[in-house]
Amino acid sequence: MKRVDDFRLRFGKQELVPIMVGGMGVDISTAELALEVARLGGVGHISDAMLPTVTDRRYDTDFVKEKLQQYKYNLDNSDKSAVKFDLGQVAEATRLHVSHAMESKRGEGMIFINCMEKLTMNAPRETLTVRLRSALDTGIDGITLSAGLHLGSFAMMEDHPRFRDAKLGIIVSSLRALQLFLRKNAKLNRLPDFIVVEGPLAGGHLGFGMDWAQYDLHTIVTEIHQHMRAEKLDIPIIPAGGIFTGSDAVAFLEEGAAAVQVATRFTVARECGLPKDVMQEYFKASEEDVIVNTISPTGYPMRMLKNTPAIGSGIRPGCESYGYLLDANGSCSYIEAYNREVAAHPDAKKISVMDKTCLCTHMRNFKCWTCGHYTYRLKDTTHKLPDGSYQVLSAEHIFRDYQFSTDNKIALPD
Repeated sequence: MKRVDDFRLRFGKQELVPIMVGGMGVDISTAELALEVARLGGVGHISDAMLPTVTDRRYDTDFVKEKLQQYKYNLDNSDKSAVKFDLGQVAEATRLHVSHAMESKRGEGMIFINCMEKLTMNAPRETLTVRLRSALDTGIDGITLSAGLHLGSFAMMEDHPRFRDAKLGIIVSSLRALQLFLRKNAKLNRLPDFIVVEGPLAGGHLGFGMDWAQYDLHTIVTEIHQHMRAEKLDIPIIPAGGIFTGSDAVAFLEEGAAAVQVATRFTVARECGLPKDVMQEYFKASEEDVIVNTISPTGYPMRMLKNTPAIGSGIRPGCESYGYLLDANGSCSYIEAYNREVAAHPDAKKISVMDKTCLCTHMRNFKCWTCGHYTYRLKDTTHKLPDGSYQVLSAEHIFRDYQFSTDNKIALPD
């Protein structure tokens, strides 16, 4: 019976434990979590979601306060087109967060940053360019392009001195998305160093419609393997979404995957950024508590716990402070939904918006409890304590269980 540790992820001459921990935002995949995964020989991710907000919390910057002061005059205006990010501050936030991780790194593993294209920030091209290049400037080992097709993202970095040095990869959920990406970037003579294939059981935003249940990760991965062989392309394929045990991982590795990406089990690691009381909500969840809805302003379906405080919340849009999902015209579908409910209930002191949510504010405050499909199994990975709560785990324990377990068994903590 093979174990994950019988395989290795290879980037050139470098060999790693074939476990990649996904980049969960906002600040759920912390630098501390990524550092521990790298120490153990795998690939850890930090997330670049809302980094000016994250650095305010972690490094005592004042980016949010300064942005709010600059645009406070616009709070009552539904037109947010004037609300822009300071690109210098975006760059500085990225440098602070990445440098903290890279300067503290120990062990033989690597640290990547997850960059979401859907964080459009009222200037999609300009802000994404700054985020990508600033991460490269600060020495990140690799960048994983997520939440979008990223057809122009490689071009944003092509003249950077580390464009062919850093490991650059893409998350796709279909062969078609991968083909579009490869075709668009063919002229750059720069293939991705890895491809994460994310299936329908992943956490947070999904690369599928509300018909997600009709798709299967194994089928998608097989299609992509076949295409890569036909095109004589040798790029590491990394399945993700619903890989809950070491045996789940081995099944993909034996079929030719270079590694697996996992995340759900690490949401209840001590090094994770989720508050401890929210971790307990994840532990307590039943299968019926895990839902997929369309409340995200991004347009993507999103998996979360059904008791997440973000659902039905009618808070005022926080674009002057945050505004990470404002499109190139300064619009966000939550603003439209909020204004609709205010107009329908002019005398209400508190309103409810059911179809969309103010994702920036709720993610910043850990009030949007996004999760993977198998979150309801987390309670089976630990002990229930006398007070009714569940024992929080260490990242090392979870990593080692993936690395060495067999027979679909999960080791409980000491």
